[in-house]
Amino acid sequence: MQKLISYPISVIYYLCFGLTLVVFHPIQWFCLNVFGYEAHKKSVDYLNFFLLKCTNLVGTTYTFENRESIPEGVPLIFVANHQSMYDIIAMIWYLRKFHCKFVSKKELGKGIPSVSYNLRHGGAALIDRKDPKQAIPEIKRLAEYIETNKRSAVIFPEGTRSKTGKPKEFAQTGVKILCKSAPSAYVVPVSINNSWKMVKFGFFPVGLGNHLTFVVHKPLKVSDYNFPELMEKTESAIVKEIQF
Repeated sequence: MQKLISYPISVIYYLCFGLTLVVFHPIQWFCLNVFGYEAHKKSVDYLNFFLLKCTNLVGTTYTFENRESIPEGVPLIFVANHQSMYDIIAMIWYLRKFHCKFVSKKELGKGIPSVSYNLRHGGAALIDRKDPKQAIPEIKRLAEYIETNKRSAVIFPEGTRSKTGKPKEFAQTGVKILCKSAPSAYVVPVSINNSWKMVKFGFFPVGLGNHLTFVVHKPLKVSDYNFPELMEKTESAIVKEIQF
């Protein structure tokens, strides 16, 4: 029944969502090319604010817990499980003070209004998951950027999103490169729940009435741990709070 009801609502939702992307594309360009990084960053923040408001049309609500525990003025590496594109929208808005830069697959760097432009010009690491020779220096560049500018990287070590909420095995390479090249950083584990329900029917229609939760766990200072211990603590914290 929910799927049937969702069809007409999803049409309205995607029209609003798509229009928001189209409208903010030239706004981003103007902000970046006329006023520079800070203005572009603000435009991206508000792009994602309006995208979140679009999801309210399908009954989506959000809770972001423990943001106050995140240290400020230091480089951060947010490590999270991955369930849908809505993970990214929420993290950009709710963690906007930390200037999140994502490790993303390179295919997203073209063809999507607003999204692709931000990935190409906003500092993200666009990687070819099949080509380590390309991916490793790209992730290293991002790590050096957050180390220098005291900003944050976001990585989903599962690689691809979980379609059922059940976490996949975490790959360590990307996190390891970030930690090695940003030695003063803190790793911040984040558990995401119910985002997958937005796309449980596929791209269309959208799942209705979902409450997405993001739980921020205790930050872990990279220099306080050897990497295997750091990774174990990070993955354990994330998985423990995933409901599936």
